Amino acid sequence: MSTNIYGNTPPLLGAKNLTSTKEKDYDTDVLIYGVPWEGACTWGDYTGCELGPKQIRLSSARYSTYLPELDHINVEDHLRLGDVGDVGIIPHNVPETMDRIEAFAEDLWKTGKFLVGMGGDHGITYPVVKGLTNTGKKVGIIHLDSHYDNMPHHEGDKFARSTPFMRLYETEGVRNESLIHTGIKGPRNKPETGKYAKDAGAVTLTINDIREQSDLKKYANEIYEMASKDVDVVYLTICSDVLDFAFNPGGPVDGNGLTSYELLTMIYEFAKRGLCGMDFVEVYPQQDFNQNSAHFVSTAVLYVLAGHIHGGHA
Repeated sequence: MSTNIYGNTPPLLGAKNLTSTKEKDYDTDVLIYGVPWEGACTWGDYTGCELGPKQIRLSSARYSTYLPELDHINVEDHLRLGDVGDVGIIPHNVPETMDRIEAFAEDLWKTGKFLVGMGGDHGITYPVVKGLTNTGKKVGIIHLDSHYDNMPHHEGDKFARSTPFMRLYETEGVRNESLIHTGIKGPRNKPETGKYAKDAGAVTLTINDIREQSDLKKYANEIYEMASKDVDVVYLTICSDVLDFAFNPGGPVDGNGLTSYELLTMIYEFAKRGLCGMDFVEVYPQQDFNQNSAHFVSTAVLYVLAGHIHGGHA
């Protein structure tokens, strides 16, 4: 049991098991955590993303932390990784679960470490960022997604996966003008969602805005400039469906999305500029026989950490 965080589940990417460690004794540079939460199902049979943290960790056991394509960097030579386990959620109690995620994240943010969160549905991003604002930070957000996720509620539920960015618009400590909805596309958005973003002062960058750029790395740095304006820190949240479904079989079915190369290139550039943490959400293991989407999360996390190192933030 000392090598696994629970059952047969190892820490992500061979990280140190911190599940029995007191906060004051954390001796790593990166803190990894899971939020095995799925709230209201907003469409059909797309369910099961509460299993994401477990499957992402299991899949990560296949990988080292070495990336030859990024100047032969071995992330663990520069950063000590620690996995603190999962937030204790209550499936039948949404408000209490949101409070638990917020308190859990706030305690981690207070350590000053780089945080890596695994969802769960996108509803987790609101309490995670709320916990960050509770520490006194003014926050900008790069939100990579096909969808705005900014509805006022879903059948009365203010914390469903379709609502977190409406809650963040309302959060003191989030600068809405530095909240960049990036990769937005497709008819699963509702007509009012673009208006909600505009009225809040948030920025919308569609898939066409990205695709029409001749220099993706330069554009990623322009996005970062928008997100970092007049804030203390920039947070990155990635919904799996920003990827085209060809690259994301374990996510919602959305075409016309980013390739894996495009996503990795962008998040590496963001991290070089300076991020305080990230989350990756909406991985559905039950939809994905080969667990391709869960496997991809390890690479995404490593690209962010490599950027963090190459940007001089480690």
